[in-house]
Amino acid sequence: MPFVVCWIIVYGWFCGCPVFDVFVRGAKRGMKTTAGILPTLIGLMTAVQLLRDSGILDLLAGLLSPFASILKIPVQVLPLILVKLFSASAATGILLDLFKNEGPDSYVGMLAAVICSSAETVLFIMSVYLTHVSIRKSRWILPGALLCTFAGIVAAAAVTGMMGLV
Repeated sequence: MPFVVCWIIVYGWFCGCPVFDVFVRGAKRGMKTTAGILPTLIGLMTAVQLLRDSGILDLLAGLLSPFASILKIPVQVLPLILVKLFSASAATGILLDLFKNEGPDSYVGMLAAVICSSAETVLFIMSVYLTHVSIRKSRWILPGALLCTFAGIVAAAAVTGMMGLV
């Protein structure tokens, strides 16, 4: 990595580019982007914590458990799947809880790890990026993203099931 940074600086210097000025302009733009995204981030983190603390996640997991049992997804993993749509860090917290309670080498632990590493924080990405770039026509983005997430979860259950841990 230091080689790449040095290469960029030297290349810019040889091309006559004001490297430091360009860096400062980029840093200013990055700070503006961060300031624009920050309210959305705070709102999402608050919402995820409210879902966890209020018991709504457990209620949703109970409602989804009959469908999940068809796919051989344990009910313990359902809160992780739901939270992963909003926040990767909250999902990691749930993953660590599953590791502590079920064990990392159990079917629940393996499935949760595969889902955590292969699923995307769909609602987080949509809320941050769509609001930042002011996209108004997002009709098919959410259904497509949720369909892909569902396919990834089904694939994770199938692959983990093939490991013979069920």
